[in-house]
Amino acid sequence: MAVCERDAAAYLPEKTTTGLLGLAVPPLLGALLLAAGTDVAGAYGLIIWAILALVLWLAPDLALGDEAAKRRRQMRHTVAAFADLAVVALAGGAGVTSALDDAANASTAPAMRRIRTALRAAAVRRHPPWDALRDLGQRYDLDEFAELAASLQLAGADGARVRASLAAKAKSLRTQHLAAMDADAQAATERMSLPVVLLFAGFLILIGYPALSLILSGL
Repeated sequence: MAVCERDAAAYLPEKTTTGLLGLAVPPLLGALLLAAGTDVAGAYGLIIWAILALVLWLAPDLALGDEAAKRRRQMRHTVAAFADLAVVALAGGAGVTSALDDAANASTAPAMRRIRTALRAAAVRRHPPWDALRDLGQRYDLDEFAELAASLQLAGADGARVRASLAAKAKSLRTQHLAAMDADAQAATERMSLPVVLLFAGFLILIGYPALSLILSGL
């Protein structure tokens, strides 16, 4: 809920509503079917009722988990671009804080907007920017933010050292980002192989069934 910026007070009623729907809808459908002359009572009806209620009860949790995973992926991809943009700003002569602000203002994407908001909040509280990045890492459970914050904190106030350290970290994050994209592509390719195999098997059955039926009928 923290990753998705959801409030527990608003989420729990939604979950309760879906659970009550799972408990109330099956009996209503059963009554309608019974009125239409279809008897759905018995053990099978109770099993279907329990499964539907469980699915509807868990549906908000599954949807929230999917949304949180999507936001984590977006933040992981964004932090690599953010580090690259900060290195470019440092190479142009900007200070550490200005470089981070310029990098955060370079995009209006939701993930970059969250980084920008965290940096501004840290500036208002007069906290160093790496504290804001570390807090984002804890919030989204991403080690990339913690690594970037550690590089900035260890570099200190020396602009050249900051640029060298941040450039090395940006390269590392970019490599991790490309590796993650390659892994996602490989996983998508593997998931697509099963439908292709099933389609090919169905095609072979469609072609071979008439010949096999003719052979069996002639025996």
